[in-house]
Amino acid sequence: MMFAVAMTFIDQTIVSIAAPDIVRELDLSSSGMQWVVNAYLLALAAFFALGGRLADLYGPRRVVVIGTLVFVVASVLCGCVPSGDYAQPWLITFRAVQGLGAALLFPAALAVVVAVFPVERRGRALALFFGISGALTAVGPLLGGWLTSVWTWRAVFWVNVPVAIVALVLTALAHIADRPRPGTLDVPGAVLVAAGMGLSVLGFQQAWSWGWSSWATWLCVVGGLAILYVFVRYERGLRHPLIDLRVFQDKAFRVDAAVLFFAMLAFVPVFFFSSVYAQVSLSASPNQAALFLLYFFVGFALASQWGGRILDKRGARPALKAGTIVGAVGFALWANELTNLSMHDQWPYVALAGAGIGFIMAPASTDAVNRAIGASYGEVTGITQTVRNYAASVGLAVFGTLLSRAMTENVTDTLRARGIAPAVADQVARGITDSVSGHGDATPPTGTGQVAEATRDAMSAIQMDFAQANQWVFYGMAVALAIGFLFAVRHPGDRATPKDPAPTPPE
Repeated sequence: MMFAVAMTFIDQTIVSIAAPDIVRELDLSSSGMQWVVNAYLLALAAFFALGGRLADLYGPRRVVVIGTLVFVVASVLCGCVPSGDYAQPWLITFRAVQGLGAALLFPAALAVVVAVFPVERRGRALALFFGISGALTAVGPLLGGWLTSVWTWRAVFWVNVPVAIVALVLTALAHIADRPRPGTLDVPGAVLVAAGMGLSVLGFQQAWSWGWSSWATWLCVVGGLAILYVFVRYERGLRHPLIDLRVFQDKAFRVDAAVLFFAMLAFVPVFFFSSVYAQVSLSASPNQAALFLLYFFVGFALASQWGGRILDKRGARPALKAGTIVGAVGFALWANELTNLSMHDQWPYVALAGAGIGFIMAPASTDAVNRAIGASYGEVTGITQTVRNYAASVGLAVFGTLLSRAMTENVTDTLRARGIAPAVADQVARGITDSVSGHGDATPPTGTGQVAEATRDAMSAIQMDFAQANQWVFYGMAVALAIGFLFAVRHPGDRATPKDPAPTPPE
């Protein structure tokens, strides 16, 4: 199952490294490339709940196989994108299909792992599952940079083929027993939750580009939330709902979901913000920026195993409290060191921040799944993964807006100090902010005019401006973990053993 989900984690980050080559060869617009990245995450958020329900209804092994096939076929088609007018819609479409495959695959794979381990060993097993699969997110940039440099950017999609083959062979050799649960698929509910999640996540994704003052941003966010409200009301009256909302009556489940939400506000966005910070402020190469993230995952992997053992012995509450405290302190100390512009000075705090997330991830997810009603592991996994992806989208939007505003103000002040008129300084600052955040032209300014010369002369100061702007983002991540602690202390501390059936034996 770890091999199966490896593709989904790697693909969250591998494409970003190859983005410049893709844009150059296919002549994509900057907004088009942004959609290539967003389409995958958008489909993930929209269809996770459906994937979890299908795993319960038709058996997790069958859905793992189907999800793997959908994912790998879409990957091959992404790599075979033709040049010309059809390139952009082709790539965006099949990236979305990749996201659909991942949304089917991941909750089913996690349901398999949960079903074959007894509850007293489940924390350690899922700690290993989340620790290794989560660390693969850091492999994405390294692998993407290497494949792009030695072969072609298309290989970042084709690399999924051998991984999928190994995953399918291992799935067959494992002889996993499929035990479908009775019930019917709630198609209207699936449409409602996909529309609500997709529309609201779209609003959060585009808030950075459209702006929070745009009517389109709020139409998507508010409209999506309204659809989700209709979905909740609709589900309450069904005999076989897409999501059994009774699970939210369990206080511990609500706390687990809340802690996961605030932890994920930092976990996924930190990949983007720390990578761009390393390249802009530390002048690191893409591969060096990827290595920067390995410090994070050293702490993450070690704490994941520790957190899993704590869960098995003492329950989720101690791990959640420790993780939120360690994470909040780690992100705050990391933020304080960003302006030193030294990777060497930052690594202990990077690892500490990773350890905080590691303490939280497996215990919160495992404890939530343990509280499934009638062993509906796929369904509950779909809920928790939807919470995680939704939080990631919110985090990217909120922190991205915070970064843009702080960066623009900092660069404007820098240029005004060099004699540039306020209006011109503001316009140039916005262009620089767009370029370093991946939404504009990153080409250095040319020409001999005052503005171009002042901008070139200020580049070292702009590196510091970007570091200072990122401090707001990382302090925000620390605040998110601190809020998570306020929820963690409300965990009842009980262990959900009565509802756990015996582990599912192999066939």
